[in-house]
Amino acid sequence: MFLVTELYGLAQQKRIYIANDDHIDYLWSADENTYRHAFVNMLDFYIRKADSTIRIGLQPDLQSRFNCDGSFWLWTYEQNKTPAEVNALINKIKSGHISVPYNAVASCYGGMPAEAVVRGMYYAGSLERRFNLDLDIALAMEHATMSLGLASLWEGIGAKYSWKGICACNTPFGKGRPSNREKEVYWYKGLDGKKILLKWYSLDDTIPPGGVDKNQSLGGYSEARDPFYAVTACQKKFNSFNYQGYQVAGAFGYGWDDVQTYNADDFINAAKQKTDTSYRVIVSNQKDFFTDFENSYGTALPSFTGTFGNERDLLCASLAEVSAKVKRSLEKLRSAEALSALVTINNPNFGITLDSARIKAWMGYGLYWEHDWSVFGGIATSAERAAWQRKIETQISNYINTLFDSARIGLGMQIRKTGSNERFFVFNPLGWSRTDYADYPLQNTNNIIVIDLTTKSQMPKQFIVKNGISYLRILASNIPSVGYKVFEIRQGNGNIFNPAATVSTNNTIVQNERYKITIDKTGAIVSLLDKRNKNRECIGREKANNLGGSYDKGNITVENAGPVSVTLKAVSSEPLAHTSRITIYKSLSRIDIDNQISQNFTDVRKWKFDFNLIRPETWHEEIGAVIRAKLISNGGHYALQNALYKYLTLNHFSSMSEKDYGITLSNRDCYFMQLGNSTHTFLDETSNTLNVLAGGRVSNPELGIIDQDRDAEFNQSFSVSTHSGFSKSSEMKFALEHQNPFICGTITGNERSSYPTTQYSFLNITDPNVLLWSIKPSEEGYVNRGLIVRAWNLGNSISTGSIRTNTNIKEAYETTHVETDLKPVAFAKANLNIPIPAQGMSTYRIKISP
Repeated sequence: MFLVTELYGLAQQKRIYIANDDHIDYLWSADENTYRHAFVNMLDFYIRKADSTIRIGLQPDLQSRFNCDGSFWLWTYEQNKTPAEVNALINKIKSGHISVPYNAVASCYGGMPAEAVVRGMYYAGSLERRFNLDLDIALAMEHATMSLGLASLWEGIGAKYSWKGICACNTPFGKGRPSNREKEVYWYKGLDGKKILLKWYSLDDTIPPGGVDKNQSLGGYSEARDPFYAVTACQKKFNSFNYQGYQVAGAFGYGWDDVQTYNADDFINAAKQKTDTSYRVIVSNQKDFFTDFENSYGTALPSFTGTFGNERDLLCASLAEVSAKVKRSLEKLRSAEALSALVTINNPNFGITLDSARIKAWMGYGLYWEHDWSVFGGIATSAERAAWQRKIETQISNYINTLFDSARIGLGMQIRKTGSNERFFVFNPLGWSRTDYADYPLQNTNNIIVIDLTTKSQMPKQFIVKNGISYLRILASNIPSVGYKVFEIRQGNGNIFNPAATVSTNNTIVQNERYKITIDKTGAIVSLLDKRNKNRECIGREKANNLGGSYDKGNITVENAGPVSVTLKAVSSEPLAHTSRITIYKSLSRIDIDNQISQNFTDVRKWKFDFNLIRPETWHEEIGAVIRAKLISNGGHYALQNALYKYLTLNHFSSMSEKDYGITLSNRDCYFMQLGNSTHTFLDETSNTLNVLAGGRVSNPELGIIDQDRDAEFNQSFSVSTHSGFSKSSEMKFALEHQNPFICGTITGNERSSYPTTQYSFLNITDPNVLLWSIKPSEEGYVNRGLIVRAWNLGNSISTGSIRTNTNIKEAYETTHVETDLKPVAFAKANLNIPIPAQGMSTYRIKISP
């Protein structure tokens, strides 16, 4: 990359960068096949155009440059072209004539789980390694908000820069536009100090000559629709209030709602004709603007840490059950990959046959939240768009389900077994030892006992039925981190254990040693008494798990009861046909809630959780950051302007706390919540009520899938627990335990199998505030690159702990989140040093000794 000052040295000459692209609104203007052909044809054109402008001797400022708005372009090109043609494209990326960002397409990130963001960029990471590329840009285009955690995740992935242009249409901001931005080029900084250089101009209301929309002006997603006008707009930008003192400006994006564009000459001519002694106009690959701006002003630029809430991000709630399946699959992936890590150590070829499906699944995570869920004005009908979303969900889930099943069987084959009695393992995919229920598929047999082979003790057991399948349920104690214990089934009449809970008053009250819970006939929780805190009432007058409707319409039964757990089942037709199961356990401080809505709905529906807390403070997980639901001016993380507050992101959990007491809600399936009576312009900071969005078209009546595409089954699971003091790490652990149940599998090994007979732990982390987030074989295979370990420090200070493995380490590197090596990491035998910043997430690649 050439330096501005080396080639063009006029100090008084202001630099204006104009960047060509073809912004893709996938399925908006054409079908999939047409778009994919367009990707290939346009890239071929811009490769040739770059060659021709080089060949005729145009200076670098005037050479053709083109910017893809997603790595999906290269994915498609690779699928359809020869290796030689792909190499020609790669050479143009290396020369700076074509650019590609990390993101697959222009997506709405607000509700996405952190790991979905990462997996959606894995293909870009593979490009980096295979072709020795240096990718720097990540984009979140068109929607008018931005999530705080993106700054940390993007830098963690490898990005340095981003530009954002919005669509001031169909937006909760109302008529007009979001107000002028206080900062327009700045460091967008995460809670961990990671940052990206962000260009996010105020939206100009002026429509370019011949244009049809203000989104074709600065601040829109098509800033350079008219390259000549874009230069004039940048010239005016230099004199604007928020931009004075800067000598560098940029207008990015030609593509609007086109299928394909071939307009390199427009940019070349604008740069040629508009350059004079005052202004140097440059045909841009976007990165050149950022490197110029960073070199010129980087250390003096302002920074901002905060979230802007959700806008089009909410569209995934209009297909709620399909979106929930995507989320459940991602959580299941945590277990599938942890199992795979253990299996792969002894069988390096495990999973090779799934390589193609895995790569498609990662691209699926990049595609699912593509920003055009609209049914107003686009070519795809609501049903067609829904069918595409279902296809992507299937692409994701099929891979994860297959990997999970194969790895569970594979681990069972690798555990040593003696004797003839049936044995099963209970596997814990999380990074700390825990006690929880475990369900092993087995026909109901009365004359059996279950023995923990580590302690030689008999386990409390009962039989339950889920989805027509009988399971043996035990309370599995102290299952080690990323490891297992083995249990043996023997014939005989064993000890009699006390019930986990008692039920009374027409099945409306259930209580154990920790809680006394009262529910109504709809499955709403009317009362929750915390016995360890002087029978403190935890529920407000509007109940918890309340879908609405009449409280006396329904029927409550005891679905199962035993020494491990007791479940009350409420079936009601109010306000929609639904079933709610409330389960409490022996020795666990968790109340699990499993809801199934069994009726289509066409409006907006919410689950209300009204907690008996006075002016509590609410924290919640938003895409890779745990944030305080208050305005920045009140000590929180929400921006004071250009932000929307009605629906906040609800990833793994939200927690409400008074000074010495609080309640945490774990959320498995839903994406968003309304805090009290919050509106788009008002954040109800001290409310004691969470309204969890069950589904609906809340982004705009014109956007989203109509009537949930006629789906009539919605599975939405929560869990509730109380605490005496809020801790980000403790509440996240609670949520992860709820959402990642133990995995059980039959042991089929023999005396020569690799893993121990009774118990095993592969890895643990010494700092209790550092959570294992992911452990998996490397994308390039265990033999080639070893295992990948991702950890998240939710503490308030840098971690001084270590990752300890069961076997000595022989190589260790810190990598980007998409697995590109950054630097070696210190280790001693089986201990890997992990100085992770406060609130930071780090990824490591390790090879262990055989």
